[in-house]
Amino acid sequence: MALSEAWLKANHKKEREKTEERADRDALSVRVSPKGKIVFQLRYNYAGKAKRLDLGSYPLMSLKDARAEGQRLRAQLEQGHDPKNIRHKEKANIVNAKNFNDLFYMWYENSCKPKKASHHQILRSFEIHALPIIGEFLADEISLQQWVLLLEDITKHSQSIASRILLNSDHVYRWAIKRELASVNHLKDISAKHDLNIIKNSTERALTNQEIYLSWHALDKTRMAVKNKIFMKLCLMYGCRVGELKLAKKKDFDFEKGVWTIPAENHKTGKLTKKPLLRPIIPEFESLIRQAMMISYNSDYIFTALNSTEPMKESGHLSMPNNIFQWLKRHKNYEMLHWSLHDLRRTMRTNMSELAPPHVCEIMLGHALPKMWQTYDRYDYLKEQAEAYKAWYERLQVILNNHSLDVAT
Repeated sequence: MALSEAWLKANHKKEREKTEERADRDALSVRVSPKGKIVFQLRYNYAGKAKRLDLGSYPLMSLKDARAEGQRLRAQLEQGHDPKNIRHKEKANIVNAKNFNDLFYMWYENSCKPKKASHHQILRSFEIHALPIIGEFLADEISLQQWVLLLEDITKHSQSIASRILLNSDHVYRWAIKRELASVNHLKDISAKHDLNIIKNSTERALTNQEIYLSWHALDKTRMAVKNKIFMKLCLMYGCRVGELKLAKKKDFDFEKGVWTIPAENHKTGKLTKKPLLRPIIPEFESLIRQAMMISYNSDYIFTALNSTEPMKESGHLSMPNNIFQWLKRHKNYEMLHWSLHDLRRTMRTNMSELAPPHVCEIMLGHALPKMWQTYDRYDYLKEQAEAYKAWYERLQVILNNHSLDVAT
């Protein structure tokens, strides 16, 4: 006769002389101790052996829930799994479950930090905007709704930070799932564009000749630190990535050979190619590099953070152009359209199109050449780069000496 809630209630905590068992259906039964404790159990055969598995005790587990659990495990048994092993693994997962704080810092140390140059910026964004709110929740129990509400709130203040947190949280979960530290990733269902209305700005800003003229002369007259002025000028002259110049050490510059070596770990394509970038040091650039070295005489790095021997901070360059904009507004009554240091790289490349072959231009920017080209062409193009940089320097001088580009005060 099948069990009923009435029978279970009547026998719960009812003492008896010895342990008794009573069958239900579908291999489910209960074991009743002399003190009246009732435990649901599943009987089954696995690999030719009779086995018994405790499912839970009444009334913490209801008859309805016990039957459902029995059915779930019997279905797993049909697929060749031992229900006892399944329950053991599930309990272990609960005991070892990680909260989002745990997962984030594990991913940060093992994946983000070694691979991403902007890892400091990622860490700061999470520690300010995400971890204080959802960090203590078990990673698998943070619902889709919680993520959406969090990201919508961040989007109100900064779309770029919301986008960064969405992208990297997705990376956290993907990394964790592969290592069986998490089992579900709700973030794969969230779109920055469609769910958060985040539109990524596609910038194609290259400075005009007049903007180059005004920016350069304004830069010389601002109250910026001299090292920062040199930093900006070299960004425009070399067209290098900001991070390459920030991490540049004095030992990377060989003035005798006239070569600046950017180690593989300091440039974007180096993670793939494992090769350094080689850029020529032409005489016209050398004086600025030596001047920067003298300013940071007590550091291994050419460009250092304020009152420090460490390299310039991750975000140390972001506000530099503002000094130029403010000077032009105050002294020339001129409103310059905003540009970033990366736009100086684009400005150099745009001008270089008229001065050098495309493949030389791409090598100067540190871009990877087509795969087949990379495989067979081992030439460093230092001579061709030097000629192109010299031509670019000469064009800059023509622009900077063309005072008709100035604006009336």
